[in-house]
Amino acid sequence: MTFDLAAIGRGLPVAETVSRLPGLIESTGSLVVEAPPGTGKTTLIPPALANHTGGKVLVTAPRRVAVRAAARRLASLDGSRLGQRVGYSMRGDHKDGSAVEFMTPGVLLRRLLADPSLEGISGVIVDEVHERQTDTDLVLGMLIELAQLRDDLRLVAMSATLDAARYSNLLGGAEVLSTPAVTHPLEYRHAPHPGRLEQSTDFYTHLARLATDAVAERGESALVFVPGVREVERVVAAAGPRAMALHGRLEAQKQDAALTDTGTPRIVVSTAVAESSLTVPGVRIVVDSGLSRVPRRDATRGMTGLVTVSEARSTADQRAGRAGREGPGLVIRAFSEAEYRHLTPAITPEIATSDLTDAALTMACWGTPRGDGLPLLDPPPAQAIADAEETLRALRAVDADGLPTEHGRRLSLLPLDPRLATALLRHGSRAAGVVAVLADSPRGDVARARPDERQVRRLAALVGDRGPAAPGPVVAAAYPLWVARRSGDEYLLASGTRARLPADLGLDGSEWLAVADVSRTGQHSTIRAGAHLSEAEALEAVGVTEDLEASLVGGRVRGRRVRRTGAIELSSTPVKVPAAQAAEALAKTVALDDFTFSEKAAALRDRLAFLHQQIGEPWPDPSGVDLGPELQKVGNGASISTVDMYPAMQRLLPWPDSTRIGELAPERLSVPSGSFPRISYAEGRPVVRVKLQECFGLATSPECAGVRVQFHLLSPAGRPLAVTDDLASFWSGPYEGVRKDMRGRYPRHPWPEDPWSAQATARTKNRM
Repeated sequence: MTFDLAAIGRGLPVAETVSRLPGLIESTGSLVVEAPPGTGKTTLIPPALANHTGGKVLVTAPRRVAVRAAARRLASLDGSRLGQRVGYSMRGDHKDGSAVEFMTPGVLLRRLLADPSLEGISGVIVDEVHERQTDTDLVLGMLIELAQLRDDLRLVAMSATLDAARYSNLLGGAEVLSTPAVTHPLEYRHAPHPGRLEQSTDFYTHLARLATDAVAERGESALVFVPGVREVERVVAAAGPRAMALHGRLEAQKQDAALTDTGTPRIVVSTAVAESSLTVPGVRIVVDSGLSRVPRRDATRGMTGLVTVSEARSTADQRAGRAGREGPGLVIRAFSEAEYRHLTPAITPEIATSDLTDAALTMACWGTPRGDGLPLLDPPPAQAIADAEETLRALRAVDADGLPTEHGRRLSLLPLDPRLATALLRHGSRAAGVVAVLADSPRGDVARARPDERQVRRLAALVGDRGPAAPGPVVAAAYPLWVARRSGDEYLLASGTRARLPADLGLDGSEWLAVADVSRTGQHSTIRAGAHLSEAEALEAVGVTEDLEASLVGGRVRGRRVRRTGAIELSSTPVKVPAAQAAEALAKTVALDDFTFSEKAAALRDRLAFLHQQIGEPWPDPSGVDLGPELQKVGNGASISTVDMYPAMQRLLPWPDSTRIGELAPERLSVPSGSFPRISYAEGRPVVRVKLQECFGLATSPECAGVRVQFHLLSPAGRPLAVTDDLASFWSGPYEGVRKDMRGRYPRHPWPEDPWSAQATARTKNRM
């Protein structure tokens, strides 16, 4: 039985274009749907695709509130109950649908890892791709690969505001189905407040007042956009009895209440959930804080947290459009028109700024470690992937090559961040309470936090009972690199970061901590949440290593045996380092610049560096030289300052091209006077310091490896006269002034009018 598209699409603008879907999608097997908010794409495209394919269609939406709302609306228009033809699936809640099933991207990612061929699925729609969430980007890339293997799978990328050409190219030249916006006139007002960027209490009171005054003035419902749940609660409290919250943590009944138009003007205070993927009926007024909460990764410390920033201009436009979905509307922006013009034009992809631990594990389990080969709109940053793999190795989820372990594959199938999943698997069902707290952005002492009991029951059902689970070891299992030991007035984390502990967290007095949240504030890191930990528990969580370390003191080797847990030093004992081990230990700390270069060795190093820069292969970078033989000498007792580095540079000469170094980067330059001044390459280019008279007869500047020699021309007394790498231009211009000035000062030296000619060279030789 097919869906009645005419009945479902009645009054929806997208109904006018949906008939083109079958013809467009069959040309390449994929389709890009571009339809502004309010056109009905999320409601009508899924049943249209299900009718066309004759099978079950999956639809992803980035937020749980939107998933439930979309499924409920389609089921209502279809005249069926949720769980029959239309269903949804999200973390902790599922109703099967025989024809269309809405779900979050995270649910589909886990389904793909468990069933890479998606047996029984005929089509997948990835909605709201413009929001650029990492899970959405990943699921689209994985589906593109699957569609290349399954000719019968139809794939749709869908959004209100997307770069259609880029997505069409990503999907292999997919056709684009566009639906024009149904626009209603909007009135814009600007009501800036000085406390906006500081997020002062007065600012959120200001937002509440703007909304209540507008509702009183117009007798219509308002939608207020704020960055997060805590801000929603503050504005709701300040706005009075008409206000209600809308965010992903609410119970389903409260979400439904916010999404129901009772005919009485109301104030809905929402996070980003209502920006594009969700319709809030009855709204004709939008109050925009101008703020968004986005993930930001601190690459220097390997930390990620949510930060509040000014929204993108595309987000501001998206929010404003909510006021004009059902008729003429009012948009009140709590920032100036000038601020709007200076907003960042578009959303920054989450994959470029956030922690990629979960994404890295997903890609590894999919068979594309580090994202290599996965069709993504933007590749993940290399450093973020490297940091993610370090975290996964600490969790024993991937091996040294970034490939998933059996433990890693188990983690990837759990509906949790890999760190929290590790803690749950290791400590069992009695750790569910602490894991639930960790999943809910805790502050202060984790042991004192009260978890969501529904979530605790759901998590406990995923694993067996492994006995008592104290908060500290559970937190340490999730974040082993954040196990910390007191060091003076700070704590040193196992990752090597130093962090301060605020006095009001209730964690004072503990030498060891299991840190659950740490953020960067200015130039410092601050612990935001954690639990007490014993030394034995810390060492068990992180592990203990014992290394022989060698360092240079006064140019000679000194050794010590060090016990560490991560970067935290536990003990150190001075030891004599055997020669064989000294070289290996020194290789970790000694660099090329620590050695003393003779003039001869330095000259060869600079010539090689120049050729590497100008030509590349086969000329190597001198900084990559194997220092093994030299370190062996130091290990045997030689002072590092006395080791000859010329043999090390000679080892870098490529065979058989080594003989060409004299041709490409000669040591000396032959000049017409018969002298052979030395060429220096220390500045990354050939430079010659030479008396001007010795260059008479050189009409143009010679070249080394395609780079003109730079001449530092000197007077007969060796003083600087000019610098040039274009002798022809120098002879025809500046030389005349030098000649006039120098003839009287050095009358016994030649100053010909034609310095570039062979005759000038001959005259010079006769007088010098």
